[in-house]
Amino acid sequence: MELFTVTLPSALEHEASGLAQLMNDYAANDLHIEAKTNEPLIQFKLLKNGEPHVSCHALLPHFQLAEHSQSVYLSASRAIAEFIVARMEPQILAVTIRRQYKGNYAVDAPMIEKYCHELLHGKEWDGLGTKFLDADRQRRKTKVADEIELFLQENTWLDLTGLTTFRLQHYRKELAEIVEYALDEYVLDKQYQEFISLLKYFVGLQESKVPIVHLVHKGNHEFVMYNDKFQLFEPKPHSDRMVAEMLETEMNIEDMVISSLIAVSPKSIMVHTRQPDMQVIRTIETIFDNRVSVCTQCSACSPSFETINDGIQP
Repeated sequence: MELFTVTLPSALEHEASGLAQLMNDYAANDLHIEAKTNEPLIQFKLLKNGEPHVSCHALLPHFQLAEHSQSVYLSASRAIAEFIVARMEPQILAVTIRRQYKGNYAVDAPMIEKYCHELLHGKEWDGLGTKFLDADRQRRKTKVADEIELFLQENTWLDLTGLTTFRLQHYRKELAEIVEYALDEYVLDKQYQEFISLLKYFVGLQESKVPIVHLVHKGNHEFVMYNDKFQLFEPKPHSDRMVAEMLETEMNIEDMVISSLIAVSPKSIMVHTRQPDMQVIRTIETIFDNRVSVCTQCSACSPSFETINDGIQP
């Protein structure tokens, strides 16, 4: 006895067997308590007549519609939701980007997709661990599964293309918000990179005012500047009014050290740090290019690291 059928988009034909297996795995896990026998209650079969589809078959006589149907719908909806979030979400995001910014040639769609992926799966969660990443993914799956379960209770044919295009409104709205946020991040990053390139241009035009500056990273966003004799060095404000105003407007507080370096215009910069991959240090390397050398431990800077936070190790 056939209960319902799930149709996949033709582009995901190679994924159809995976969906069938996923639905069978969920059913085996979720329905074993329902069964009063060791015999399975349902089976999901992959068919490829036209578009690939997975058909749910009740196995009689053990399956009882009144008794088991709700558990079947719940199990199937969870499996389908996992499939959508894992396999179809990138394409849904891509379609959302094309639809929202159609005709806007200033938008780099592949880059926005990359930012979306990072927001959903990557750097947005750095430092928080996989617990928060998994919880966020599970929340999206639950949102999708709830709507699919209601749909299966009233329908015997579920087309995943139609479902993800015209239904799942709350889920699609959330992805649209992710796209908007990703675009904002992309624009801000692009503006910042253009700003960094402009700073690099100004640095290339400047004449060096001092032979060397030692920049000691004390931890977090605290830097101390020393001269060639390793004495504290306080730079004067930048003499170029346009550059000074630009720096004051654009630079955030953690990057003000860059403003000081530009004002000093050293011939070479020795950065002493235990965190060479820190973003502000990479930015310094980008702006000042081959003027920069990075030291992680030397006789001159080692005493300065004695007061570094306990969390930063040699």
